[in-house]
Amino acid sequence: MYPPQNATSHPTKNIWYTTLLLTIIAGFCDTVTFVAADALFSAHVTGNFIVFAYQIVKGSDILAWVKLLTFPIFIVAVMVGGRIGATATNRYKLLLWEGVLLTVGGLTVLLLNYMYGYSNWIIYPVAMTVVFAMGLQNAFGKLYAKETYGPTTMMTGNVTQAALDLGNLFRTRFKDSVDIINFKTQLVTLSGFLAGCFLGAVSGNFFGLATIAVPGVALLICYLKNRNKTSA
Repeated sequence: MYPPQNATSHPTKNIWYTTLLLTIIAGFCDTVTFVAADALFSAHVTGNFIVFAYQIVKGSDILAWVKLLTFPIFIVAVMVGGRIGATATNRYKLLLWEGVLLTVGGLTVLLLNYMYGYSNWIIYPVAMTVVFAMGLQNAFGKLYAKETYGPTTMMTGNVTQAALDLGNLFRTRFKDSVDIINFKTQLVTLSGFLAGCFLGAVSGNFFGLATIAVPGVALLICYLKNRNKTSA
């Protein structure tokens, strides 16, 4: 399981911080693009297949087909992330590039809205940029699994593990310290993602897609705090 491996490899405090930050960012970005970019998922890209099918059945316009672009863009992003990870001397280099993309994307929306006013044509290129950024975060999670308590962008596996740990705790009457630790770490991922979703819903509703710059800046700070982490 993730927590015991992490605890023996890296400082627990840093793993807790990184896990919480990345889950909040994933929940935030996924919800912001859903709210402010025509129901488009940026982290759970397979969810776009469902939205696409629904919109087609309901007679939506050609823009519904744009959602299918998220899948190849996500795949390319993961491939690029793998390449960056193979050559980078700092394991947090992927998060640096993710932060750059989100920050530039958010600032681009602000600038273009200021210069030309709100326009739908801005939404989709920036939303695809967020999809690419989430692909990099997924690559980070696969390449450096011991840096977090588990997947930070898709919660189904974390919910499953939390349910298994909780079942074991009931069976042992909460006496197994390993299961207690595992369950607590799963709560970090789930609560972080949920908090990100709420923040993303409010931000996307009131301030639009430009708010993706906020998690972008947070990732840049995260990279600076971990700039000495080697990929080895």
